Amino acid sequence: MSITDPLADMLTRIRNAGRARHKSVDIPGSKLKAQLAALMKNEGFIKNYKFIKDNKQGILRVYLKYDKNDNHVIYGIERASKPSRRVYVGSKEIRPVLNGLGVAVLSTSRGLKTDKQSRAENIGGEVLCNIW
Repeated sequence: MSITDPLADMLTRIRNAGRARHKSVDIPGSKLKAQLAALMKNEGFIKNYKFIKDNKQGILRVYLKYDKNDNHVIYGIERASKPSRRVYVGSKEIRPVLNGLGVAVLSTSRGLKTDKQSRAENIGGEVLCNIW
């Protein structure tokens, strides 16, 4: 079965694994997904991630993070730009997610950046997803 939107598949797997209280989730790997996992780790949404090489495309194992009450740290995660409708913003048009409590992930000419990093560096790009 082919996946038309691999990034949306990654976000859905993380959302479902968090609701099911799994410790980790395995996702088919790619460079973009590894960059997104690194950004999520830096922002504190996941514990860690590991790229496991195999004979195919590799597996990205994401270790989920929970608070002291065993609630998933990610309350919401949604895909903003879709294959059928791309969302591009300039540096002045970037809006904070949940009044700054969440993070928007942008694909820029300098790699994946958060909304705060993009505003600070004055670069725009495609809004991939919102995480809060």
